[in-house]
Amino acid sequence: MTEAVATDTLLEVNHLKKYFPIHGGLLSRVVANVKAVEDVSFSLGRGEVVGLVGESGSGKTTVGRALLRLIEPTAGEVKYEGTDILKLNKAQLREYRRKMQIIFQDPFASLNPRMTVGDIIGEALQIHNIARGKARNDRVAELLTQVGMVPESMRRYPHEFSGGQRQRIGIARALAVDPKFIVADEPVSALDVSIQAQVVNLIQDLQQDLQLTVLFIAHDLSVVEFICDRVVVMYLGRVMEVASSKALYTNPRHPYTEALLSAAPIPDPTVKRERIILQGDIPSPINPPSGCVFRTRCRYAIPECAEAVPQLVEVEQGHLKACIRDDIF
Repeated sequence: MTEAVATDTLLEVNHLKKYFPIHGGLLSRVVANVKAVEDVSFSLGRGEVVGLVGESGSGKTTVGRALLRLIEPTAGEVKYEGTDILKLNKAQLREYRRKMQIIFQDPFASLNPRMTVGDIIGEALQIHNIARGKARNDRVAELLTQVGMVPESMRRYPHEFSGGQRQRIGIARALAVDPKFIVADEPVSALDVSIQAQVVNLIQDLQQDLQLTVLFIAHDLSVVEFICDRVVVMYLGRVMEVASSKALYTNPRHPYTEALLSAAPIPDPTVKRERIILQGDIPSPINPPSGCVFRTRCRYAIPECAEAVPQLVEVEQGHLKACIRDDIF
């Protein structure tokens, strides 16, 4: 792993890969692979909020789900408190499910419409033998209050709530088993702008109150800057840059990060920013470009960029980039 691991590391990801096979022909053989995640490494310190950003198709959600083994990685290590969870059997993994949870992007699709809110939140309490009967209902009521809803909501169904309320229910469900680590998979992207700030503030308050470690997946850079301690920038399945939020937003060191930040709106009409337009679409993960995967859209690309895959190297303390050029920033 290239990145220096935090002193009190909760989660360490080493060389994570996830390929989705493509089958074809009469015998349905594997004819190609979608390389959704390719050699991703980073770490999360205990109580830290790390943002994972990039364009659609960059592999952010796949990374988040692979960390929890909601999808099985192709290769790599995911060490939770030193234990590689990719090597755990089903019984061992079930124990770790209590420590790691997810907030899904779509608050409606992630909630069972046939179950009441009380059953949705309380299901995990029963599965993990945490609470049953009155104790379960009391815990559900406590969780609903914690996310800003009334306990009486437990008797209603998901379709009776607004999008923001449904996401609060999803957050309560994630907190039900008292996890230490949460993957927040674009938790506000499906919500109205007026509601997004409320949900972001709720996640931030809960993170601080419960000392949660959070991987915050998003494409809204202003939200990431507000809530995250560090940021991991991904493009076409690879990590391009890792830095603290302050360093990344004030001094980006990778051309892709520079382009992303140039597209973020500034809430001041008097401030002008050079807009960097990336030409073309993100390449296919089935046949990614050789060398640096970003070179086909990079305005600083040189012939050498096609020859070798750039590795993450530390350019400043805690600031890493995957780019062979040191003369552009």
